[in-house]
Amino acid sequence: MEFARELEEALAAAAAASKYVLAEYQSFVAIPNAPATISTHVDRESQEIILRHLKAAFPEDGLVAEEATATLAGSPKNAARTWVVDPIDGTRGFAMKNGEFSVMIGLTVGDRAVVGVVAEPEQDRVTYAAAGSGCFVRFGTGEPHRCSVRPTTDLAQSAMVISHRKAGKPPKAELVALGPARVVETYSAGVKLAMVARGDVDFYLNEYPNFHDWDVCAGHVLVEEAGGRVTELGGGEVRYGHRGANQRRGMVASNGKLHDAIVDRVKHSSPPPGRGEG
Repeated sequence: MEFARELEEALAAAAAASKYVLAEYQSFVAIPNAPATISTHVDRESQEIILRHLKAAFPEDGLVAEEATATLAGSPKNAARTWVVDPIDGTRGFAMKNGEFSVMIGLTVGDRAVVGVVAEPEQDRVTYAAAGSGCFVRFGTGEPHRCSVRPTTDLAQSAMVISHRKAGKPPKAELVALGPARVVETYSAGVKLAMVARGDVDFYLNEYPNFHDWDVCAGHVLVEEAGGRVTELGGGEVRYGHRGANQRRGMVASNGKLHDAIVDRVKHSSPPPGRGEG
């Protein structure tokens, strides 16, 4: 395996952070109406646990992460290899205590994602992959099982995962145009992408006008290594390392078989996000 050591260290870092996050989660006082922008001391300490581990293992690699922490500030700039970290993806789910959050660690070489780990502390589950080596899921200390995307070929029979919709609001045009048989709602893009990779759903649509590398990098690898496909909303290749770690062209992650149909319907339902600064 080309990235065997990198994956091993990412799994170890995710396990250490997950242990800390779960302990804090169990004593955390729920915030029922937590805002989407919420950040907690748990996010910052989880990030430091991960970054310190990765920096010790790969001191020449760059680091990109969501929170402003000391280890991130001291990381190499413009490195050929960069670790992309979301210490708690879905902090809103953490704060609301609904279990919908993950710890995400990805590695990019150039502008390509090559290693991904999505750990779900509350479920004691980790889904992981390295380029060219397949995607696997493991519960606790059990044996890993290989992941494969669903074989669905008809959108009318498909299952889609999206973020929670606001009560009383009509469905978005994209959802109406796609017409899936089932819609699953959850916080955390990492959880959503892992669901596609494990075959829990057929596809994930992210139409946000601006999100970041750390939101999707790790999960991107999972989907592709499980046999799926990941592109921008317009069908272009997802690349990493833009200024500010910005992603401004949306994302479709699917089982591959439905991908072209999804991209086509989304194009005709609404204009894709703007190109931004890239």
